[in-house]
Amino acid sequence: MVEFKIQSNERTAFIPITRDVQGVVSDQDWKRGVLTVYVPHTTAAVTIQENADPDVARDLIFALEKAVPWNDPEYRHAEGNAAAHVKAAMLGASAQCLVEEGKLLLGTWQGIFFCEFDGPRSRRVWLAFSAAPAE
Repeated sequence: MVEFKIQSNERTAFIPITRDVQGVVSDQDWKRGVLTVYVPHTTAAVTIQENADPDVARDLIFALEKAVPWNDPEYRHAEGNAAAHVKAAMLGASAQCLVEEGKLLLGTWQGIFFCEFDGPRSRRVWLAFSAAPAE
């Protein structure tokens, strides 16, 4: 398992991490298998989504904020960040990606994003690789 750190600068952000993840895959010489990208935080998430147009990330943030507003008088969580927990639960703490010949197998427009919902903060991303059996 490998860990790398991310510093978020806003309360809510979709931070592209594809290059960081590919760098670890290359450095570790992981050739063929399944990579799990895991975020060990309850107010952050990870997702695979379009990375060609930055408006997609902005639209996702907008839609999530509309569906789960930061301030709602019905929230009971004492820390005041209930919306961040809900958004993180909706997207999930992990994503998987196939690796072939040491490269992430992503679609033409896909990228991996760290999703911050309670920043700014210093965060961690964990990568675990399961090698495919030799042919």
